[in-house]
Amino acid sequence: MGIPLVVLAVWHGGIPLLFLIGVLSMLGIKEMMQILAKLGLNPLLWLAVAGGLILISGVYLYSDGYPGPTITIILFLHLIATVTFYPRYSLLDGAGTLMSTLYVGLLTYLYLLRSLPDGWIWLIFMLACTWACDTAAYFVGTAFGKRKIAPVLSPKKSLEGAIGGLAGSVLTSCLFAYIYPFLSVPKMLLLGLLVGLASEVGDLLESAFKRQAGIKDSSMLIPGHGGILDRIDSWLFTAPLVYYFVLLFIIN
Repeated sequence: MGIPLVVLAVWHGGIPLLFLIGVLSMLGIKEMMQILAKLGLNPLLWLAVAGGLILISGVYLYSDGYPGPTITIILFLHLIATVTFYPRYSLLDGAGTLMSTLYVGLLTYLYLLRSLPDGWIWLIFMLACTWACDTAAYFVGTAFGKRKIAPVLSPKKSLEGAIGGLAGSVLTSCLFAYIYPFLSVPKMLLLGLLVGLASEVGDLLESAFKRQAGIKDSSMLIPGHGGILDRIDSWLFTAPLVYYFVLLFIIN
């Protein structure tokens, strides 16, 4: 879905990438608000959107990594809202709204990853490994899947498919190590395996959200494919993982 647009934004970086992240974040936050509403909570969409914009502004203005002070600002806004709108906005409502903001806000790591040295390579690597994991898991699971790994959360996911997904991610990391000889093969293989694991956990987490809310897709925004969260759930785990792995074990 929109792969050419994503690749173009990744290649250009800067404002176009930040704009894409902003659009996806706002759509994802809206879907999370709908999920929380189905769980009987009363989230504040405008507060979640404000928090998302604060996070996006923070990664743009703050050049030294994830903008930690933005978390404090967002938390204070939620605490003030809990007092201001009491009793119709409860602590549970605030917790759900805050969690949604920070969860979808993990998309900002796409921008942070692109900002690293050779960042466009790492961002393409993250997307390629994630897509390879999802695609391989689907086809291997469809062809050979027998043992269910999470029947309560996602009955269609199998152990065979999960292993196939990991293999797809690792093979993609091998390809990158071949294309870019300056990359350490052992580190790339480990990173590919970790990205595959993170991608599958991210997918299962969103399944847990939807299962609790009693829905099949996060929304009907994309006919036949569900919502934005259904497309980016794995990115929310793989982008931070690749960012910190590269920062800690490759650049330094």
